[in-house]
Amino acid sequence: MSTIIPPGFTNLGSSSGLARVLLHANVVNDAQLDAIHRTSTSEKIPFVDALIKSAVISPEGLGEFCSKTFGYPLLDVSAIDIAALPQKLIDQKLMASQRVIVLSRRGDKISLGMADPTQQQVIDQIKFQTGLPVEPVVVLHPQLMELIRQLSQSAEQNLSDLIGDDFENVSLINEDDGIGESDSGASEIDDAPVVRFLQKILTDAINVRASDLHFEPFEKFYRIRFRVDGVLRDIAQPPLAIKEKLASRIKVISRLDISEKRVPQDGRMKLQVSGTRSIDFRVSTLPTLFGEKIVMRILDGSQAQLGIDALGYEPDQKNLLLEAIQRPYGMVLVTDPTGSGKTVSLYTCLNILNKPGINIATAEDPAEINLPGVNQVNINDRAGLTFPVALRAFLRQDPDVIMVGEIRDLETADIAIKAAQTGHMVLSTLHTNDAPSTLTRLLNMGVAAFNIAAAVNLITAQRLARRLCSCKQPIDVPLDMLLNAGFHESQLDGSPLYRAVGCELCGGSGYKGRLGVYQVMPITEAIESIILAHGTALEIEAQARREGVRTLREAGLLKVKQGFTTLEEIISCTNH
Repeated sequence: MSTIIPPGFTNLGSSSGLARVLLHANVVNDAQLDAIHRTSTSEKIPFVDALIKSAVISPEGLGEFCSKTFGYPLLDVSAIDIAALPQKLIDQKLMASQRVIVLSRRGDKISLGMADPTQQQVIDQIKFQTGLPVEPVVVLHPQLMELIRQLSQSAEQNLSDLIGDDFENVSLINEDDGIGESDSGASEIDDAPVVRFLQKILTDAINVRASDLHFEPFEKFYRIRFRVDGVLRDIAQPPLAIKEKLASRIKVISRLDISEKRVPQDGRMKLQVSGTRSIDFRVSTLPTLFGEKIVMRILDGSQAQLGIDALGYEPDQKNLLLEAIQRPYGMVLVTDPTGSGKTVSLYTCLNILNKPGINIATAEDPAEINLPGVNQVNINDRAGLTFPVALRAFLRQDPDVIMVGEIRDLETADIAIKAAQTGHMVLSTLHTNDAPSTLTRLLNMGVAAFNIAAAVNLITAQRLARRLCSCKQPIDVPLDMLLNAGFHESQLDGSPLYRAVGCELCGGSGYKGRLGVYQVMPITEAIESIILAHGTALEIEAQARREGVRTLREAGLLKVKQGFTTLEEIISCTNH
């Protein structure tokens, strides 16, 4: 480490820059310097703190000595207004640990207050952080420490102002073993304002029905966003200085390695909202240019308890689905793009089937919602616990119902379909655009056509559309626009359509919550014949429509006609 040495001074051993200069100038002797170093090491405080504590030299004497020796101005900051100081140029932690403070910024230069102006490494670090030249200014040690204290208090107060006092009954708990905030490791980053801020953010996310939280560090700011009803919203921009503490806090509670910041990590945490209700969070970290981005998925198990009526199936669709899952064997597939609600649909079906006389096993990557009475297995590819391995184990466990989180490959598909043909009800998912293309996807994966025809009972494709708030208002839509969207003239009976308005209840968006839009396609004998003939998705879709199966667009337009959502929303979510 390079240090600032005034002209005429030589290198005096391995001591710090200030120590060597003081020793050479006979301000301290060898015995005093050795005692000061021992104090600094044992109490883990900077050399200048230990020097002032030793009373070998007064703060005023040290300030005058440094100013005269190094040629920097000595500034009295006892009456300075901290509100006038630049507070976001350097990291709060660096300021407190290195005993430096930015006093002003003039043009492209900053004045850095310090009691020890030999800290060249710190000066270089601040130059790198800010991209600006640094001009050291000597400040008396007690005045410097008081300014740092006031700035720290101000930052905590600003954070506390964001927090409020409506979260006193919530607590964060580690998912794996229920250990709370007082667990070992948590104390290393137990910064009370940050802890309270995190709890407040999580509570707010639950209150506004967010599905995901994004903690995003950038070069000049730190941003927190919620995904509400499928749309990301900016929620807060807390001080940039808290990004490390906030990330560490989340990682400790999620049982992640806080020292590992170079690779992505995945974990879970739980927020205990009350004595009877808790919310799970799936946590994912990602190293970015300016720190770790953290995304938290809210896994609210209560959603799976709402029942099938809350999902938005039309009566005929609901009856078809219930009849399919109640069969003693066969396969029911749910298909949708990521984030379209298949998890809640699957868990709702499992909840219906979850009875004392039924043995249910699930293989998931990972298990998102805890269902008591269901044997849930987390896939772990690194340990060799893959979907095929789990499925083979299930078949030796006398299951009645098997749920496979996702059919990704031929081996998984083959085992799942054979299980469906040998007396088991199998539920699973695929990523396809609609129900007919799911069958051709299985064919393309290499599954035999006769196995698909014999095993699959029903396929449901789904999307999530934003539900209109009660502030909605009727709107006149031109006839040609309705016909182009997919309405038939016979459907246009004069019923009003609605537009989103926005009010306090929905936060101004005009929407509150989401509802499912479904295409429910049972596999009939006619569709089986098309599968066996290796027919295309278009042929399957044409036959399904002849049998009364609505497309996703048609199902969505029905929701528009019923006044649940807008035409624009349905066009957006079913446009494929």
